[in-house]
Amino acid sequence: TLGTQTDYRDGEAQTDPYSPEYIVPNGSIPELLTLATLTWGRDLPAGLAEVEMIERAREKRAWEATLPAMDNASQIAKRRKMMDDMERKEWAFREQEIEKLQEVRLEVLKKLLWRRVENQNELDAKRLDDHWQNHQKAKEEKIKKIQHDCVLMLRKLIAKRKNVMGKLERRDIIKEYTDFASQTYAPLSRIGYFPDNHSERYVVKSFYLETFAGLCELEASLPDSVTQVDIKAPTPKYTTTKTGFIKRAARLEVELAQVHQALLEKKNKVKEPKKPLRLLEKVEKPVPRPPTPTLEKPSIEEEETELAVIYLQKLLRGRAIQNMMFEGKEKRLELIQELRTTHALQEDRQLILKAEEQMRLALQQQYDLQKHKLLSVEKHLAREEGRVLANMFDFLSKELVRLQEERKIHAFVMLAERQRRMREAEESGRRQMEERRRKEEDEIFKQAREGDCTIDSYLEDIILTSMENTAEEQAREEVQRMAVEINDIAYEMESRQTRLQSEEIVAELVYSFLIPEAEKMSMREKVRQSQRKHIYAAHQIIHRDTE
Repeated sequence: TLGTQTDYRDGEAQTDPYSPEYIVPNGSIPELLTLATLTWGRDLPAGLAEVEMIERAREKRAWEATLPAMDNASQIAKRRKMMDDMERKEWAFREQEIEKLQEVRLEVLKKLLWRRVENQNELDAKRLDDHWQNHQKAKEEKIKKIQHDCVLMLRKLIAKRKNVMGKLERRDIIKEYTDFASQTYAPLSRIGYFPDNHSERYVVKSFYLETFAGLCELEASLPDSVTQVDIKAPTPKYTTTKTGFIKRAARLEVELAQVHQALLEKKNKVKEPKKPLRLLEKVEKPVPRPPTPTLEKPSIEEEETELAVIYLQKLLRGRAIQNMMFEGKEKRLELIQELRTTHALQEDRQLILKAEEQMRLALQQQYDLQKHKLLSVEKHLAREEGRVLANMFDFLSKELVRLQEERKIHAFVMLAERQRRMREAEESGRRQMEERRRKEEDEIFKQAREGDCTIDSYLEDIILTSMENTAEEQAREEVQRMAVEINDIAYEMESRQTRLQSEEIVAELVYSFLIPEAEKMSMREKVRQSQRKHIYAAHQIIHRDTE
C-alpha cells in the first residue's frame, strides 16, 4: 500500500523471482508443472534451446497419448514398434546434440590455438625488436668510438703535416695575438692549461657593489617601478557559457571547495562536553503492533477465476510491451540502420586486418624458405670444400708414404744388387779358375801328346799364364777394395744426413710429382666452378618459374 522512490534499480535489489505455492486439483496435470525443474539462473530465462525442449516434451506427450493400450494383446507388437521408432529418433537427436557440442568445442579450441599462435608471434616479434635494438645500440657506440678515433688521428695527421720536414719554427707573437682562435685567447686543456685555476682575476670589483655609499647611490638611480611593486587583482574567469550554463570546470571547483570546507570543519570541530541531566526523561513505550491478519482459504472456483484473471493480465501486459518495442523500433529505425552500417564497416576492417595478417605470414614463410635455401647452399659448399681438402690431404699423405716406401725399396734394391754383383764376381772367378785349370790340363795333355814342344816354350807359356792370372787377381782385389770404400762413404753420408736435407729431398720429389697434379686439379676445379655458375643460374630461373 506504500510506494517508495529509491536510487537503485529493481534488478539490483531483486534476487530470485518469487514462486508462490500452488495446489493441483485431483485428476488434472497442468502443463506448467512439467517445467518445475527450470529455475532462475538454470535454464531461465528461457532461450531457443529451452523452447525446443518444451516443444519436444509436448510432442512426446502427444505421442504417448497415441500409444495403444496394454490390455489388448494384438496391439503389443504395434506398441513395441512405435516405441522402437521413438527410441531411434531420440538416439539420432542425441547424436546430433553431441555433434553440435563437439563442433562448438572444436571452434573454441581453434580460437584458443590461434590466439596462442598470435601471442607467440607477438612475443617473437618483440624479442626480435629487442635484439635488433641492442645491436643498433652496440653499432652506434662502435660508430661513435670510430668517429672519435678518426677525429683524433686527423688532428695528429694535421699537426704532423704542418711540419713535415721537422724544422724548428720560432714563435710568431703578432700572428697569435691577431688570431682569436690561437692558444693565447683560447688555450686547450689537453696542452696543460686550465682556465679555472686563476678564476679570481675575472671577479668584477665595483664601487657600487662593495661599499654602502655605492649601494645607496645605485638604489637612488633606479626607477620607482623597480622598488615599488604594482599588484593588480586578477580578473575572475567566466564560469558560464553564452547560453547560461555553468561550465564543468567551475562546477568541479565549487564541489572541491565544498569538500575542502567540510574537511576543514570536521578537522577543526571541537567535541562538546556532555551536559548533565537536569530533568528525568520519560521513556515512551512503543505502540503495540496490530495482530497479523489472516486470510481465509479461497474456494476452488475463486482460485480458478483469479488464475484466469492473472493469466489475462500477463497477456495484456506482454502485448503492451510488444507494442512498445515495435513503436520504439519504428522510431529509431534510422539509428538501427546506422549501427548496422557501422558494424559492417568494422567487419570490412576486420577482413582487411585478416588479409594483412595473412600477407605477413606469407612473407614470413617466404623469408624462412629463402633462409633455408641459403643455409642448404652454404652447407653443400662447405661439404664440397671439405671433400676437396680431404681428397687433397689424403693424396699428399699417400704420396709421402709411397715416396718413403720407394726409398726403402730402392735401398733394398741397391743392397741386393751389390750382393748379386759380389756373388757374380765370386762365381765368375771360380768359373775362370776352373776353365784355366782345364786349359792347363788340356795344354799339358796336348804338349805331352804331341811331343814337339820344347821345355822353353812350355815354361814361357806357364810364366805368361801365371802373369795373366796374377794381374787378374790383383785387378779383382783392387775393384773389391774400391767398392768397399765407396759403400762406406755412402753409408757415412746417409748417417750424417740431417732432417733438413731429407725434407729437401722430399720437397724436390713433391715438387716434381705433386705440383703438376695439384695444378691439374685446380684447373679442373676452376672449370667446374665456371660451369656451376651457369647451372645455378639455370636452376634459379627454373625454380622461379615453377614457384
